[in-house]
Amino acid sequence: MSLGMVFALTGAVLSTAMAGIGSAWGVGRAGQAAAGVVAEDPDSFARVLLLQLLPGTQGIYGLLVTFITLSRIGILGGTPVTDTHTGLLYLLACLPIAVVGLVSAYHQGMCSVASIGLVAKKPDQFGRAMIFPAMVETYAILALLISILCITNIG
Repeated sequence: MSLGMVFALTGAVLSTAMAGIGSAWGVGRAGQAAAGVVAEDPDSFARVLLLQLLPGTQGIYGLLVTFITLSRIGILGGTPVTDTHTGLLYLLACLPIAVVGLVSAYHQGMCSVASIGLVAKKPDQFGRAMIFPAMVETYAILALLISILCITNIG
């Protein structure tokens, strides 16, 4: 296996691992808050579940970037990476969703916790409560787009 392939695979692994860690962290924190609310008001389950799930999207974005990368570097198709330069390009192209996915999922989880608290006190404010964590999602989507654009233009 070439050093270029090692770098490319490292990028693919980081995009899933880091974004997945952030999502697990965010969903876990929001889940703790949601469980407390549902313990007091079981009818709030669906509303708080939606808020809890929002930080999970970054993990999906990281996985998507991994699949695209693997399909281009010769693991799931494409041309095998043999040179170091190309491998480094794939590694760098995976970093936006890896880093932003980790950080944004954590912060989106914190926003979800606050929004779950809002819904617990004022159930009629669910629509507004969704906006706060959704704003953090914007940056994960931007990072996803940058990673995809970079990966698809290598080679």
